Amino acid sequence: MAEQTGASPRQSRPSMTAAMRSSSFLREHQQYRPPHKPENHYGIDTVVEDLQAASISPREISHFKGIPSLENPPKIVESGVSHELSHPNCTPRPGARSQRLVATLFYRSTAPRISNAIPSPKKDPSPARSRSPSLRTAESDIPPTMAPSSSLESFPLEPPTAEPEPLDHLYGSYVSSMCITSFLHLLSTFPLPPGSTDLTSAHRCLKLDAGQGNHPMVVELTVSPAPSVDYLSLADLRKHELIYRFEREWNVDVALRVDNLWRRYPRLVVFDMDSTLITQEVIDLLAATIKDPPDLAARVADITHRAMLGELEFDSAFRERVKLLTGLPGTIFHELRPVLEVTNGVRPLLQALKRLGVKTAVLSGGFLPLTSWLAGELGIDYAHANEVVIDEATGRLTGEVKGRIVGKERKRELLIEIAEKEGIPLEQAVAVGDGANDLLMMKAAGLGVAWNAKPRVQMEASARINGDTLLDLLHLFGFTDEEIQQLAA
Repeated sequence: MAEQTGASPRQSRPSMTAAMRSSSFLREHQQYRPPHKPENHYGIDTVVEDLQAASISPREISHFKGIPSLENPPKIVESGVSHELSHPNCTPRPGARSQRLVATLFYRSTAPRISNAIPSPKKDPSPARSRSPSLRTAESDIPPTMAPSSSLESFPLEPPTAEPEPLDHLYGSYVSSMCITSFLHLLSTFPLPPGSTDLTSAHRCLKLDAGQGNHPMVVELTVSPAPSVDYLSLADLRKHELIYRFEREWNVDVALRVDNLWRRYPRLVVFDMDSTLITQEVIDLLAATIKDPPDLAARVADITHRAMLGELEFDSAFRERVKLLTGLPGTIFHELRPVLEVTNGVRPLLQALKRLGVKTAVLSGGFLPLTSWLAGELGIDYAHANEVVIDEATGRLTGEVKGRIVGKERKRELLIEIAEKEGIPLEQAVAVGDGANDLLMMKAAGLGVAWNAKPRVQMEASARINGDTLLDLLHLFGFTDEEIQQLAA
C-alpha cells in the first residue's frame, strides 16, 4: 500500500496526433501516399484532440423573436423537408397593418368554354359554313350573347376583338398550377403600395372534384400586399380587362375580397327567390296556366326576361304582368307549391348557415303567398314579397298589387331594416340574386353575389358564382368542402 501511495503519477495514455495518422484505414496501409495532400475529412477523435489546446471565444447568439428576417428567413432542412419560417401572410409586425387580398377561383365545370373556331368543334365544319358569317352564327353552339361578338356586322367600324383561347384545355379542366401561376403573374403587374417591393402569396384548395383525379375546383389565394388603392380601387380591379381575360382563358370565376374579419364571419344572408332559391320564375308559372290567349305565357316570359336584364323598369313591368293574370283563381298559389323546384344546394346551405348562427331572409319580387310558404319550408327567418289583390266575391285575381312593390329600392330598404333590427353591421351582410332588381341590395350589403346571373349583374356584383350548387357560397367565407359537409350534416 505504501509503495502504491508514494508512486509517481501515472503517465497519460499515448495517442496518435493528426500529423501521425490519417482518417482512413486504407490510406494508413497503402504503400504510396501522395505528398502534401490535405485531408478532406478528419474523424471525431482528431477534432477533439485538436480542440484541447485551442481557445474558444464565445460569440453572440441572436435569439429568434418570432418574426424572421425577410432578407434571411430561418429554414428547416431535414429528411426531405425544406420549410422557410417566413410569415408574410400571417400577423403583421407591431404597429403595421396587413393589406391582404383574397382571390377565390371557381372553375366553371358546368359551362366549359369552346375554342374560337366557328363553327364549334362539336359540329362538323363545312366549306359553306366557313364562307357565310350568318350561317356560322346560326349553326354554332357559341352563345349569341357572348361578348365581344364574332359577327363583323355588329362592328362596322373595326373588327371584333379576338377572344383568348381556352388554356384549361391544355393544362387541365380544373384550377391547375399553371392557372394559379398565371393569376399571380397578372397581379404582379399592378403597382404595389408605397414602401412595398415584393408580392407574397399563399394558397389552399377548398374543393376537389368528385372524380378519380381529385383535381382542385375551388382555390383560395391570399396575396400580400394588395395592389395600391391609389392606383386602382377594388371595385375597378374586379372589372379590370386583364381579370376578365384571365377568367375567359382559364374558364374560372374570380372573386376578389379584402381579407378582413367580416369576410369570414357573415351574420345576415339575404336571397332573391325566383331563379335563385328556386330555379323558376313564379310569374311565368302563373302565366302558363292561362290558355287563352295562347301566347300569354310567352309574352309574360319576355317581359320577365327584359326586366331581369335591366332593360325595363321592374315596378312597371311587374304591374303590367300582374294585369295579364287577371281572372286567375286565388287558389293557384296553393296549387303551385308542389311545382316549385328548389335550387341545388339550398337546403344544406341554409342548414349550415343556421348552425353558424347566421340570420337569413328572402326578398322576392314575386308573390307573398308562395314566398312565405317557401320560407317556412326552408327555415328562413324573414320573408317579404308582393301581395296581389284577390276579389272576395269571386276569389280571383283582380290584376292589382297591394302596397309598395318589392323592387330594387324596396329590397335595399328591407335589407337595411332587417340588419338594423338584428343589430348587424352591413359589412357582415351578404345579398344573393340574379336579376337587375337585386343590384341595389347587393351594393348595400358587404358582399353581393351574382348567382348564375344576367350579364349586367355578373359585371356589377362583388362576386359571382356560376355553378350547379348554391352551397359554393360558403367557399367565399373560406370554408373547405370538408368543413361544409360538417356544417350541413
